[in-house]
Amino acid sequence: MTPTVVLPVVIGGLYAAGVYLLLDRSLTRVLLGFLLLGNATNLLLLSTGGVAGLAPIVGISAPEQMSDPLPQALILTAIVITFGVSAFMLAVIYRSWRLVRQEVVGVDEEDRRVAAQRRTDADDLDPDQLAPEDRPAGHADSAAGRAPTDLQVERLLADRFSGIASDDVELPPTHPGQQ
Repeated sequence: MTPTVVLPVVIGGLYAAGVYLLLDRSLTRVLLGFLLLGNATNLLLLSTGGVAGLAPIVGISAPEQMSDPLPQALILTAIVITFGVSAFMLAVIYRSWRLVRQEVVGVDEEDRRVAAQRRTDADDLDPDQLAPEDRPAGHADSAAGRAPTDLQVERLLADRFSGIASDDVELPPTHPGQQ
């Protein structure tokens, strides 16, 4: 029997599409990418089983005519794992949508700041000689005099996200006297 090229090409295409979708900021596309990776892995495991044979039951067929049951067991296990992780990811996507009314992960300003820094090895840096905005967050004077109070943070958040429901639960104000 001659091997076919179709199955490896399909497996490679599913892996490529799955990785591409995993790199997106949309959580729904991340879920679809994960599902494609799971299906590609199942096809890869199926292809390792070799040619189809008879049922692997002793006494019904000769051992050389039996198919290998290990890839089938691995595929069943992979299906169950993919289902469980997909259900969890659906719950995360739903929770994200309920909290923010969108399922796209936003751009973090800290990530932008880190990406804009000059490329040096971390071992060569002396935290005391860095500019205050480039110091690590755990350094004692990285936010000297610039840290807003809790009340200022709550007011900023209330101004920025006014009219956007954060959840179905009405939460009381965290500071006494604030109505």
